[in-house]
Amino acid sequence: MSVRGAGPFRIGTSLDRLTAAGLIDWTVAGCGGVVDAGVTGEWAGVVLLTFRHGRLVQVFTATAPPYSPAGAGVGMSFDRLEAVYGPRGELIRNDADTASAYLVRVGSRVELFTGHPIRPGVGGFQVGPAAFVERTFRQGTTC
Repeated sequence: MSVRGAGPFRIGTSLDRLTAAGLIDWTVAGCGGVVDAGVTGEWAGVVLLTFRHGRLVQVFTATAPPYSPAGAGVGMSFDRLEAVYGPRGELIRNDADTASAYLVRVGSRVELFTGHPIRPGVGGFQVGPAAFVERTFRQGTTC
C-alpha cells in the first residue's frame, strides 16, 4: 500500500468506476461529500476506502499486511517507524492533543500511521492526499 493506493484502488479513481467493476461491496454516506466503502475480492476485510465528492481520497487498513513500500505497517512500534523512515517521517499530534500518529510526506500525499486503542504501537495505516488524510487526523471531520 502506497500513497498511490492499494491494488486496483488508486487514489483519485471514481467510486462509480470501482462500483461498475464490481470492486465495491457496501457504502456509507457521511457529510461533506464523504462516502466510506468496503471492497470485494482479495482486498475485502483488508482495506476500507474513503471517497470525497466521488473520488478516492483515502485507503485505510488495520491489518498486516499490507505494508508501505519501506516495509512499515500495522503492529510496529513508533520507534521502529522512526528507524525505518528516519528524517522522512515525524511524530505528530492532533489539534485537540488527544492522539498521536507518525506521518510520512511523499509530495502532496502522505502515509499516516495511527495508534492502537488497547496496545502500544501502530493500529491503523492510511494513505492519500495530505489535504484529506492529514487534515482529517489533525482536525477531525469537517461536519
